[in-house]
This record gives sequence, C-alpha cells and structure tokens, in this order.
Amino acid sequence: MPRPLGRLVAGTAALTVLTLLAGCTGGAPTSPSTATSNGPSSGSATGTTTPASSGIEGAPAELAALVQRVYAGEPIGDGASKSAGAALAQRRPANVPVQGKASTGTWKGAPVAVVTVGDDVTLAVASGAKWRVVGGWWPSLGVKQPSLGSGPRWVLALGSDARPGQQLDRTRADTIQVVGTDGKGGAGVMGMARDLWVPLSTGGKGKINSAMALGGAPAQLKTVRSVTGLPIEGYVVIGFSGFKKVVDEQGGIPIVIPKTVNASHAKLVIKKGPQTLTGAQALAYARERKTLPDGDFGRSRHQGELMLAAAVKAKLAGPGAIPGAMTTVSKYARTDLDAERMLTFVARFYRTDPTKAGRGVAQGAFGWASGQSIVVLGSQARGLFADFKDGNLS
Repeated sequence: MPRPLGRLVAGTAALTVLTLLAGCTGGAPTSPSTATSNGPSSGSATGTTTPASSGIEGAPAELAALVQRVYAGEPIGDGASKSAGAALAQRRPANVPVQGKASTGTWKGAPVAVVTVGDDVTLAVASGAKWRVVGGWWPSLGVKQPSLGSGPRWVLALGSDARPGQQLDRTRADTIQVVGTDGKGGAGVMGMARDLWVPLSTGGKGKINSAMALGGAPAQLKTVRSVTGLPIEGYVVIGFSGFKKVVDEQGGIPIVIPKTVNASHAKLVIKKGPQTLTGAQALAYARERKTLPDGDFGRSRHQGELMLAAAVKAKLAGPGAIPGAMTTVSKYARTDLDAERMLTFVARFYRTDPTKAGRGVAQGAFGWASGQSIVVLGSQARGLFADFKDGNLS
C-alpha cells in the first residue's frame, strides 16, 4: 500500500526530485546564465541583468520588462504560453510598485527563470532574446488557481547502470520511478521492480528494465506507459557518476535512515538516524539490495525515499532554488522534456502538500521465464497503477 509522506516524514525518511527528480535537489539558487552587467541590453535573453532599484533584482532586462507588464495589467500577447495567458487574463493590475527577485538557470541549453514577488511566482523560459511566461501563481493579482498544467501529470525518472564508455540511455535501467502530481497539492513516487516480466515496446516479453537497453529511453518510456496505463509525459535519465555529482553539487540529501544498511557492493555502511548523504552514500543507499530482506523491492523503496527527501529539501529551499537545481541536473542527464514542461512540473511538485503525497513499489510474486528469475506482474501492482491514475499516492 502507498505510504503517505506525512507519516513518512514523521517516521522513517524525514527530510530530503529529483535527484530529479528531476531537478528537485533544492540547493542554493545560482544564476549561471546571467551576467552581472547592468548596462544596456545586449539583445540576448540572459546577457544583461536588472539592478534591484528597477524592481526585479537579478532579472535580464527583457524578463524584467515582461514581469512589469504582467503586474501593470498590460496585454502580454505571445509573451505567455496559452495556459499561462489564460490564467493571467483573470488578473487585476497591481496598485503598488513591483519589487521582486529573479533566479535564472538553464535546462538543456534553454534559459529558465523563477521570479518571486511576495507570495507570487512567475515561471519563464527564453528562446533567443525573447522571454515567455509559461506558468506560475499570482495570488496578489487575484488569480485563484496556479498555472502549472492541467490535471494529473507524471514524469519517468530513470537511473542508468551504464559504465564508463557505455551510452547512458542504451543500458539497463537500474532505477525506474514514476513521479506524479494531481494538480491539487497531492503527489506520489512509484517504484517499479526492475525484474517485472512485461510486454516490451521493442517486441516480445522481458524484464521491464531491459527496454532501455534494447531501444533506448524512449522505448523504456513506452513500456512503462503501456504497463501502468499512465500517460507519462517524458523521461529524465541519469547515470551513477552523474547522480553522485548532482547530489554533491547540491549539498547532499538530508534524510532520516530508518535502519542501518550495509551497502556491501560499495563497501559503505549507511547508519540509522538523521544525516545528510553525500553523492556516494546516496547512490549506495539507492542501489543496495543483497543485504535487504526484501531485495529489489527494498531497493526500490529506498530510491523512492531519496526522491521524496530531495523534494522536501527543495520545498524548504523555496522556488528560487529551482533554476539552479535544474542547471545542475541538466549537465548530467538526458531527457525528452523541454524547458517549459520541466520547469512547470518541478514547480508543481514544489507546491505539494507533504500530507497529501506518498510512495509505493509495484511488486509481484517471484517466477521463472526464459531461464531467469523474474517478478510476475500481479494484483498488487495493478492496484497501485489504478491508485496512481489521479497522480496521488496518499
């Protein structure tokens, strides 16, 4: 059964997505794509920042001007996505001078930004010299609902077991986690036992984690979509080395370990109690299975704990940390998610109510097929898939 995050925090894995989760490691905000010059605009999306005296501290000039238009109630036109534009059409103009702060970063080469004005948050993405509002929430302007995509949303987080010299997304998936949100403050992280015997998108049947080795991350995504029945938007895949670097560059993952784990494969002991895991420790905790009483199921449970812990850390850091975390993950991950979808998904996960989120692991009975030990897809896993159709596992 899924475990509510409220009980998870209180009991076992208190503080810590996304890796990724997908960019939810939540370190201090950085502005790698923003210069320090306050001179005339260079014509690029990130070349010139705005001084604090002009209203939006740290924003490129074009972005600062766009945000000012938002708060002045002026027409935005193609300066907003369709969904963000529809939400902002309900706004009332601000009656006070706008003072805020921008943090910027990149996602696979595309500039991204989060602008905070009091309790308001504006999410923006740039193409060339042009910034566009793609989402956010604006209570001060009377906008009742956030603009972060409609209905439930899911993303597939994959950990690759690629070794040096191997292609990241053409080896078996060591980690398969589906991260979902319901758009109402609820969320969930669902692990997939990697030995589940399922129909593969590449043809025939096999262990679910073999789809990536046979057809790349797109084939793994199609397989998980088909097996779960969930319309997962896209994937983010990262390898062992990249995972460790992301965790270390973001300052580690604070977590409460419920039981000491002897990670024999890494020759590390992860002790019981509250601590901040380094990249090497987090990877060892995520990969250990031989010393766990429930083997691969326990490993998948640990992976879910780490992702939720990273999400909690991100929430504590605030939305301004999102661009910096996305920049870090972007350096080491491969993905089919563009900047708009990733930014709005991570921001939506940031808004999750910890009492309305949970985790689960799709399990099954052990069996035998094609000369190898497998996990048979059964009623427990199918029930979990059905529970997750609303994007919530609480």
